[in-house]
Amino acid sequence: MENEQVTKRLSALRKAMEENKVDYYMITSADCHGSEYVHKHFRARAYFSGFTGSNGTLLVGKKSAALWTDGRYFLQAEEQLAGTGIELMRMEEKGVPEIEEYLQVKLQKGEFLGFDGDCVSAEQGKRLEKICEEKGAAVSFERDLADIAWEYRPARPANPVWELSEEYAGESCGDKLKEVRCILEKEGMDYLFLSSLDDIMWLFNLRGADIACNPVALSYAFVGRDECTLFLQKKAAQGLSLERFGVTIEEYDKVFDWISQKLNKVRGKKVTSPGGYLSHRMRKLLSGKSELILRESPTELLKAIKNETELSCSREAYLKDSAALCKFIYWLKNHVGKEEITEISAADKLEEFRRQISGFLDISFATICGYADNGAIVHYSATEETDRRLTKKGMVLVDSGGQYMGGTTDVTRTIVLGEVSEEEKRIFSLVSAAMLRLAEASFPEGATGRNLDILAREELWKAHLDYRHGTGHGIGYILNVHEGPQRISWQYRKEAKEYALRAGMLISDEPGMYFAGKFGVRTENILEVVKEEENEYGTFLGFRHLTLVPIDKEALDKRFLTSEDAERINRYHKLVREKVLPLLEQEEKEWLLEATKEL
Repeated sequence: MENEQVTKRLSALRKAMEENKVDYYMITSADCHGSEYVHKHFRARAYFSGFTGSNGTLLVGKKSAALWTDGRYFLQAEEQLAGTGIELMRMEEKGVPEIEEYLQVKLQKGEFLGFDGDCVSAEQGKRLEKICEEKGAAVSFERDLADIAWEYRPARPANPVWELSEEYAGESCGDKLKEVRCILEKEGMDYLFLSSLDDIMWLFNLRGADIACNPVALSYAFVGRDECTLFLQKKAAQGLSLERFGVTIEEYDKVFDWISQKLNKVRGKKVTSPGGYLSHRMRKLLSGKSELILRESPTELLKAIKNETELSCSREAYLKDSAALCKFIYWLKNHVGKEEITEISAADKLEEFRRQISGFLDISFATICGYADNGAIVHYSATEETDRRLTKKGMVLVDSGGQYMGGTTDVTRTIVLGEVSEEEKRIFSLVSAAMLRLAEASFPEGATGRNLDILAREELWKAHLDYRHGTGHGIGYILNVHEGPQRISWQYRKEAKEYALRAGMLISDEPGMYFAGKFGVRTENILEVVKEEENEYGTFLGFRHLTLVPIDKEALDKRFLTSEDAERINRYHKLVREKVLPLLEQEEKEWLLEATKEL
């Protein structure tokens, strides 16, 4: 993105702000559903700032602008914001105010804070309203000023919606609705309003393609104790029928009018909705016509604990996906330096291997392929301008995954291409050992990810090292690659409810270390939470590896490993051999046997 383009776009936005008497305008990364990844129609923050990371908030004033993002994107944001006049606000760094704190200082009496009420969450909108009230300012959320200033904005997506059969879902839409209604009744709720797309897709056994790599469709749902209405773009839902489950389908754009009319008839009913996904505009409507309770949706935990069909299909999908990555690593090591391979072409080649797998639907997120110092950018995305040629030296970090009829995968391997330094070996060994220490944990039922995070970080912390991201996130099933509510992170956040890990959950295990201008290392496996034993001390859980890909021995150095670490690596490599070897060709088998030899 050229700086002049960003400057021109900010000028157009400021003109719209002036015409609408708005003093500060905030643009989030979200769509109308609080999605992590969004269709290009909703990427207003990227359009007006030039910063393309998945998480960030832009605040534009009459003469100044600032962008908040987290530690995953500091390096990327520095590069993309350079020369735009937009100040980078490094979230959670010492001395850096949160956006609400910043506004508390900057907003003056009589001023207006504007934002698109459809793309700001109910929780954040409520906080912003309070700040404005305290400062004698006001909120303006009815008009999307970014839409006014955005030339040639991409059209809203409306791709076909299809039904996932019970062969893969393992449970009918009707049975899922019964479970949800039981919880609503138990909690004394009359209605559940859903706007989070993966929850809706899970509940109705539907899939779509409105967000790249995420098989979801733009939708809303209003679930009552004996009725249910699903809002879809009807041109995308042609031929779809859920009447057998008592579900009525209405037009997506009618959701506000429909709910307003519905609640006028049944005033005073209790409606629950997850505040992190509910939009500020919808919160204003629901709270004005019902008793609105913001809390987590019952679908979130039900979706996170996979049923036996989902687990069985996921295990098979991960095995095939792991074999594809093994084939890629073998190919890369044997072709680098002999032909032109770049970060982009390597990512394309990996996708080619995945496409050969039966049931492949799409990649599960844009592949991160960062060579040498690009590997230090946590969520690096190669472009034509940054695309680096791979040579027989150093390492390349590849974070990738696939969507299959049978599962969603996510895996990171740092691959040695040639000579590596002593420091690279030390860090690579520490990170790989950290991943396996956590993966072999046993813990009592009731433990959360915060109880376990230290297992991955302990040796890094002893070396006064750390990484600025969580250690683990939940994984969807033919859905979003990042899924709650479970996570593994050491930080306590008062606004985030902690959930115990439960058998049937899938979670990532991905420690890493990143050195700006030098190199980055991350090793990621996806784990299934399993029940190990029940005795007089309670129920104990553990993890099962779903990812079965060797850790590159060329950068493992026993000088930086304990004997227990080496034994864990050997055990893991033995498992990889047993499971993956039958899926490879002869030359690939020979490579895998060598790659998994005992340390």
